[in-house]
Amino acid sequence: MPDVAPRLRTRSLMIGKVAVGHGAPVSVQSMTNTPTSDALATLAQIERLAVAGCEIVRAAVPDADAAQALAEICKRSPLPLVADIHFDHKLALLAVDAGVAALRVNPGTLGGARHVAELARAVRQAGIPVRVGINAGSLERDVLLAHNGATPEALVESALRQAALFEEQGVSAIKLSLKASDVGRTLAAYRLAAQRCDYPLHLGLTEAGTRFSGAVRSAVAVGALLLEGIGDTIRISLSADPLYEVRAGWDILRAVGLRSRGITVISCPTCARTVADVAALAEELELALADRAQPATIAVMGCTVNGPGESREADLGLVARGPTSWLLYRRGRHAGRIESGDVHELAGRVRELLDRPEAIDDRESNSESSGG
Repeated sequence: MPDVAPRLRTRSLMIGKVAVGHGAPVSVQSMTNTPTSDALATLAQIERLAVAGCEIVRAAVPDADAAQALAEICKRSPLPLVADIHFDHKLALLAVDAGVAALRVNPGTLGGARHVAELARAVRQAGIPVRVGINAGSLERDVLLAHNGATPEALVESALRQAALFEEQGVSAIKLSLKASDVGRTLAAYRLAAQRCDYPLHLGLTEAGTRFSGAVRSAVAVGALLLEGIGDTIRISLSADPLYEVRAGWDILRAVGLRSRGITVISCPTCARTVADVAALAEELELALADRAQPATIAVMGCTVNGPGESREADLGLVARGPTSWLLYRRGRHAGRIESGDVHELAGRVRELLDRPEAIDDRESNSESSGG
């Protein structure tokens, strides 16, 4: 596993029943993209995110209709709901009244210290935390002028100055995010913030990009920070179905060795020795087993050169002997052969084998011992 630095100790806060900071497990977040005013559609999406492993969900509250829907969403949501507020502090007050588990605000867009003080009183009375969310694209003019642009130092100054507005009103349950759309500034800003404060840090890139390129950039930045012991909760922002954000978040946490959930598929890159469609099976396994929470590693290998060795490390290994013939391994033990060229059927068989180890039946075991 990667060499992970000791986690930096930050303040502890609760978002609903999810602990954030002070050594709690790094949590995975996402954000709905349904109209928040449509409570049923938003709840349906939250349900799907919860099944995929999302632990905290955020919803934008752009208007009064969205704010009015929050009470129903909060009452029925399986996940703690964070309301994302900009420009109108009254919407934030409505969100608090509706029972949200936390707020995400940029105090610089809320209309001045008086409005922030009013919101701080409401938050303190409700006993919920606040995320001061700073983006490189929305910094205060004086901060931009002082730092000659949206530098990492500018991001940190803005975050700490705005967090201080809440601290002055007796609110200490605060976490910070300092997001840019590029890896370099994001890394530098979070590293500097980790040196200068003990607030829990919400990691991510803003406007990271599409499902593939955005996940790559996010993995570089978020993964590097986590390996350094920085970060308490993550959201992988993608221009895609939010389900992919959750999957990418868990993939990153697994890759750095911080948490385990769900299926990890190890598959070879394929070459001229490959005798079956490895890519199709690997992708089908990830899709078909995406709802499985219990950790397991599955190896899908295209030939017998490295296949048996890689499968030795996996809970289940499938090594191609031909287009429709796969050697089966369980935790390094040669366990027979599966005959099928249908990836849907193979994925179903793998699920059965994971759920019921005894499902490796005599037919499969005997098929290998009898030759082929």
